[in-house]
Amino acid sequence: MKKTHIFTIAALMLSSSMVRAADFKVNSIETEGLTRVEKETVIAYLGFKPGQTVSQEKLDKAFKNLYSTGLFSDIKMDTSNAGVLKIELQENPLINKRAFDGNKKLDDKILESEVQSKPNSLYSKSTVQQDVLRIIDVYKKAGRYSVSVDPKIIKRDENRVDLVFEIDEGSEAKIDKINFFGNKHYSGPDLKSEIVSKESRWYRIFSSAENYDAEKMNYDKEMLRRFYNERGYADFEVVSAVAELAPNNKSFILNFTVDEGPRYKIGKIDINSALKDVNTKKLLKEVEFSKGDWYNSKLIEKSVSNMTDELGKKGFVFVEVSPQLNRNADNTIDVTFDVAEGERVFVNRINITGNTRTLDEVIRREFRLDEGDAFNVSKIQDSRRNIENLNYFSKVDIQSVPIDASKADIDINVVEKSTGYFNVGLGYSTTNGALVQAGITENNFRGKGQQVSLDASVSQRTKDYSLSFTEPYFLGRRLSAGADVFYTDEDYQDESSYDTSSIGARGRLGWNYTDDFYQTLRYTIKEDEIKNIKDSASYYVKKEKGKTVGSIIGQTLYYDKRDSAIRTKEGYYLSFGNDIAGLGGDEKFFKFDVKAYQFYTIADYWTFKFHANGGYIVGYGGKDVRLSNRYYLGGNNLRGFEFGGVGARDKYTSDALGGNWMVYGGAELTFPIGLEEVGIRGRTFFDMGVLGKPDDIDTRIVEYSSKPRGSVGFGFEWFSPMGRIDIDFGFPVMKEDYDKREVFRLNFGTSL
Repeated sequence: MKKTHIFTIAALMLSSSMVRAADFKVNSIETEGLTRVEKETVIAYLGFKPGQTVSQEKLDKAFKNLYSTGLFSDIKMDTSNAGVLKIELQENPLINKRAFDGNKKLDDKILESEVQSKPNSLYSKSTVQQDVLRIIDVYKKAGRYSVSVDPKIIKRDENRVDLVFEIDEGSEAKIDKINFFGNKHYSGPDLKSEIVSKESRWYRIFSSAENYDAEKMNYDKEMLRRFYNERGYADFEVVSAVAELAPNNKSFILNFTVDEGPRYKIGKIDINSALKDVNTKKLLKEVEFSKGDWYNSKLIEKSVSNMTDELGKKGFVFVEVSPQLNRNADNTIDVTFDVAEGERVFVNRINITGNTRTLDEVIRREFRLDEGDAFNVSKIQDSRRNIENLNYFSKVDIQSVPIDASKADIDINVVEKSTGYFNVGLGYSTTNGALVQAGITENNFRGKGQQVSLDASVSQRTKDYSLSFTEPYFLGRRLSAGADVFYTDEDYQDESSYDTSSIGARGRLGWNYTDDFYQTLRYTIKEDEIKNIKDSASYYVKKEKGKTVGSIIGQTLYYDKRDSAIRTKEGYYLSFGNDIAGLGGDEKFFKFDVKAYQFYTIADYWTFKFHANGGYIVGYGGKDVRLSNRYYLGGNNLRGFEFGGVGARDKYTSDALGGNWMVYGGAELTFPIGLEEVGIRGRTFFDMGVLGKPDDIDTRIVEYSSKPRGSVGFGFEWFSPMGRIDIDFGFPVMKEDYDKREVFRLNFGTSL
């Protein structure tokens, strides 16, 4: 019993008119003050009946029993009348209405799910105090540590009360700074990008990531462990994670002390099976890594999942695959998978809690087990990763609860986070001049997991508007389907003496073959217009004036083994796409594009990027490829040259005419320059490319050379609050006299 209860009982006992006696013969029991509770109920809690002799100790115990029922706010026992035990009781009132006042950040539904005091239930001071603590705890999870809750009661007739929780939400407890100690192989900014908690910044006004939450910090520890374990650091440990109150007494400073340990490579790989008729050599094909690879806990878990699935197909329903790690002195790890029969347990129920907005279906469809399936730890781990990858929740907790020897429930508890984003940007680029960007995205539209985005970008030379919708689980299957509506207007007066606009719509369908290998299919219908052509423009530009309709179907295959799509340090990326125009409309062409990227990181964050890109487009049915569909070399894909600065060019007007094929690539090295805290890194590069000539040009009036162009240079990449910004200084080393060069280039946006 809690201290508050003991003190209350003691006070009531002192205030009672009980006569202290060694023993008392109870001939009869009388009760007063009962309206809802039956007399027999009171006698049942006493522990004795009329006709019995009771000690003072037993009377005290009976008093405590009655009070602990929560039915009464006051109890008095009188033994002054010989043989008669008189009990005066004041029943707890009934709660008529329950309300919350002052809650603006958390709505009533969230608070109602936490409190136990409900309408038409008995009012209990102890229950109300517990409710107060629960409400405070919910607000602390939302980052409000200065919250105060004052329960008030309003008396009504017939022993009823209205219960009102008056709430002063206080201000949010922000995270002022996040520090890491002991990290040698990865910088503070690298680690900050991996955890859920974020430092308070003005541009995070719509995010709860900057609000301090002790549970969120525990989740950060797990995120750090995964990050290191997936990059070779099998012994990584978070030594301590401490939240200190900042000097302003309003915000927190988070300090993570880590021990990275050595980095391991994979040594021997083996399988030991306790099951008969299991071909371990064939099972080795399910392993996702090879000898000499860096240790990666994610690939080990994936291998366990693969083996479990393969054994299930062969009839081994109850199976357990356990990886055993043996560390060697040469910083290698031998991995042995032990295969044994698991416990014969089935999934009884899958219970989901905490999702006030997200539909149960969105979570259930990511789960790899259904009710009635054989219980499988590997599939539960896969399910947890699937749910986390939705990026709808700040916390995903999955627990198994045994029901009996053969059944277990699976309890999934999630904590939802904001899935909507609003961005506004102002900037300048050498390509587009001054620009304004704005967009709004909702990644969990209506709680169904759908994505809706509206974006607008206006600069001195471009206008770009788009509306997109994506359904990630089309027709109840793991198919991503979506639609886009777009309008663009671009100024090519400097390069080619014309403007172009495009308006249209696109349908998309995508699916995964594996976690890394996926494909997209698309259909685009659009109207392009070449307009505002200068009188002095090239003959090849003037002849394309007007509108055309394109009906294009295409697909792209992707194979993505990068460790991160944003700040890549290791891995590679491959893609192959092709488009066919001519299923209706005016344009007829075949188009092919390939990309290949490889990333390596050595000590102290020095990262090499090697890349090669190629494209080819050809018209058919007597149709030439229009200017707006051709390839252009220069700018972002060949630094040191202007956009469209390389390739076929009219001798008299200097208008760039693009090309029907293009190959470009290069190498780049990024490195720390002491500004990693603000997200700035240095780089140096070598770019090289060739642009093929259009099919319809006359070389007597057009300058063209198939010789490769190349440039070297240096620059900076900045992951700023407004997005990625690239600043480069390029110097051509392989060029033609008529090429247009550009030393300085500033660009907003993301690129591989």
